Amino acid sequence: MKKQALLGVMASALLMSYPLGAQANDSVRTIDPETVRIAENVKAEVSVTTAEFIQSALDELTYQHGSKEMREEIAKRWTGNTIRAGSEKEITKGEISKILIRALGIEEKEKTASDYLESAKIHRLIKVYSQINETVTAEEMEVILKNAKQYKGIDDKGVSEISVEDFMKNPGDFGYEMSPDGEYISYSSEWEGRMNVFVKKMHGEDEPIRVTSSKDRDVAASFWKDDNILYVKDNGGDENYHIYSSDFNGQKERDLTPYPGVRVEMISNLTGVKDEILIGMNKENPTVFDVYRLNIKTGDLEHVAKNPGNIAGWLADHDGKIRIALESDGVDSTVLYRETEKDEFKPLVQTEKGDMISPIAFSKDNQSIYALSNKDRDKTELVVLDLKANEKVIHSNPQVDILGAVYDPVKDAILASVYMTDKIHYEFFDKELENTINDLKEKLNVDESQLSIEDYNKEMSKFIVAVSGDKEYGTYYYYDAETKELTKLTELAPWIDRDSLADMHPISYKSRDGLTIHGYLTLPKNKKAEQLPLIVNPHGGPWARDMWGYNPEVQLLANRGYAVLQVNFRSSTGYGKEFMDAGNKQWGLKIQDDITDGVQWAIDQGIADPDRIGIYGASFGGYATLAGITFTPDLYAAAVDYVGVSNLFTLLDTIPPYWETMRNNLYNRVGHPEEDKKLLEAVSPVFHADKIKTPLFVAQGANDPRVNKAESDQIVEALKKRGIDVEYMLKDNEGHGFQNEENRIEFYHAMIEFLDKHLK
Repeated sequence: MKKQALLGVMASALLMSYPLGAQANDSVRTIDPETVRIAENVKAEVSVTTAEFIQSALDELTYQHGSKEMREEIAKRWTGNTIRAGSEKEITKGEISKILIRALGIEEKEKTASDYLESAKIHRLIKVYSQINETVTAEEMEVILKNAKQYKGIDDKGVSEISVEDFMKNPGDFGYEMSPDGEYISYSSEWEGRMNVFVKKMHGEDEPIRVTSSKDRDVAASFWKDDNILYVKDNGGDENYHIYSSDFNGQKERDLTPYPGVRVEMISNLTGVKDEILIGMNKENPTVFDVYRLNIKTGDLEHVAKNPGNIAGWLADHDGKIRIALESDGVDSTVLYRETEKDEFKPLVQTEKGDMISPIAFSKDNQSIYALSNKDRDKTELVVLDLKANEKVIHSNPQVDILGAVYDPVKDAILASVYMTDKIHYEFFDKELENTINDLKEKLNVDESQLSIEDYNKEMSKFIVAVSGDKEYGTYYYYDAETKELTKLTELAPWIDRDSLADMHPISYKSRDGLTIHGYLTLPKNKKAEQLPLIVNPHGGPWARDMWGYNPEVQLLANRGYAVLQVNFRSSTGYGKEFMDAGNKQWGLKIQDDITDGVQWAIDQGIADPDRIGIYGASFGGYATLAGITFTPDLYAAAVDYVGVSNLFTLLDTIPPYWETMRNNLYNRVGHPEEDKKLLEAVSPVFHADKIKTPLFVAQGANDPRVNKAESDQIVEALKKRGIDVEYMLKDNEGHGFQNEENRIEFYHAMIEFLDKHLK
């Protein structure tokens, strides 16, 4: 008997047991217990449909409880092309076996339904006498799903502790890049306690050569210009980055931009132009960046383009000429274009509030532009624009924004685009690159979300790739696409036992006003997901997003027995313009509600112990931490604010000078200090410190240019005036977050000790 028919019979029977209409409630009759018993017995014998089983499996085996699209995407991965996920046909044990084997990630060489059935029996997911075409009842389904949930044999003992030092010390060699000819590679490695740049020949037994000698600060980044290595670093976290060159022995360091208080930004490597690059500097005016041509051998500068005060970005064509400028008042913007550097800029495309056009590159003939755009649409798409502003969409995704693209100037083509739903995904437009990636996936036994292209030579015949994931910090490889030779370069943090690391689960839930909120839940290894202490970890920005992958601080917390919840609340990037704009002027309000709703979701699922909830965040996440213990003081038992905002007025008054072109955007998204004075007062934790009763630990860098030291000083002082003891860690040689290894280790030691004290 079909379940729908049975439900119809039951509904009719129950309807007849009640009076017709609310007015007859004085004559309610009791239901015959025998009728109920018969109905329950009949229900227990009804076979489950494919659609019903898949929806139940999604509820029980995933944490995707709010996103219809993600549930459909997962169901498609489970079922492949052989099972219709929405089918009302009775599901068989052969089909169930396939779904469960894939859902649990234990698929090996199964091909037929019989193969999947045998695997399911071996793993004790279904009974050994099950038949391939046998259907299941609702009661049997509950048992099968219970078996699946218990499959990994958790004994609730957790795992051995990994030291803070092992998680937080420098992880080894990283940042591999290839010389233009593919014969040399550069990378960052530790020397004298700081990350410095080394170079080695790709094929040869020679020892690597150190080319930098930084002892005060890690080298932030490096890059090749022809056969030269250039590198970037700041001073004590002030974020005023300079470009340096160095001899290969690291003995002769030269600051190519030796201007105090000046920040340098890279504009173009000027491929094909010897010894010169294009940079932006706020040397003449600290609020805006002019364009300069820098000779890396002599240090000579040529002023190429003057910023009138409203240009937020520049783009050079393939001849190294600045022909695109992004004009902005912080809210509305215009893409400007000029035919030659002697001509005046003229408007090409106008955007309005919330719109964005981000140029990627000129086409080889310099007659069109590849760009990311959400103009007149919600999601950011990959487009090509001609110089009359005619647009053609190359790739879009209905769920999320397109994040970027791989452009090859040799082929003059977009080879692939990149987007992120729960994980990173690629859309290929070039068969050769797709074949290369597929070969790497097969050789390394990984999926596309774990594989990233770090660098490649001009011909795209030699690649540096990295494999990473939620439990894999990263392993670098050199790959020759012509010979198919794959060479392992290094593994990051090899001292960490991968088997002791925790899974990061993509999640979704509904906010109180109906928005779908995505995020990630990391559960401690070998612990039942029941009544755990939980740390909610709001990301910075807030115009950023959390993503799936290896996160040392999340793994540290999970290793200590904490569940970790990361929430992509409204205003997070990647989910479209409407979702991002929904966070405008909602700091401490609906943004905070999204975080609170996530905590409540975890409590309702039985995962989190409501008496052991902590909150920890950095930057905007630090603000959300303070807002959480201010506006929901009974929710959290401990809080850690890391370089966080306490007063929105002082935040807006002390932004770095080079953010001046974004000021109106900050007013639009955060609030105007005069027009929105009451709002900013209402949501600034420092003005409501009398509500705070949660134990608090604050950490701050003295040189932070984004969130000034005063933000932490204010909240600490306000609480101490009330006699509340606040732990405060201040580092004089740090900025927006602790970069020096010894400071990182000290901070995380103190954080773990603080959280354990209050949550365990």
